[in-house]
Amino acid sequence: MTSQRTYFTYILSNKNRRLYVGMTNDLDRRIEEHKTSKKGFAAAYKMTKLVYYETFPGPNEALSRESIIKKWRREKKIALIESVNPNWQALETDDGAGISPPQLAGSKLHQSNHENRR
Repeated sequence: MTSQRTYFTYILSNKNRRLYVGMTNDLDRRIEEHKTSKKGFAAAYKMTKLVYYETFPGPNEALSRESIIKKWRREKKIALIESVNPNWQALETDDGAGISPPQLAGSKLHQSNHENRR
């Protein structure tokens, strides 16, 4: 039996609300890499706060969505984040248990929001 892998398009922020858009197949691992990395844009600007993510069944869809969001103006990215996370809460937990439940992101409402933005 093969397990279906989930892919993510995500947005990170920092205390100044600078934005970073990325894609991964392991969101917990990737966020940890951003937190511990010494190189790159995310490290230079301390982009460690997960404020938004979407899930996809395959890498092509997640990569396509990442590309679309990266082309948006900042205002549109902010509107997307605030549509599901108006207070810009960090979506990861402090206890290492993983990403927060989908009441903010990844929920059916969230998925339909993302479907409408394509």
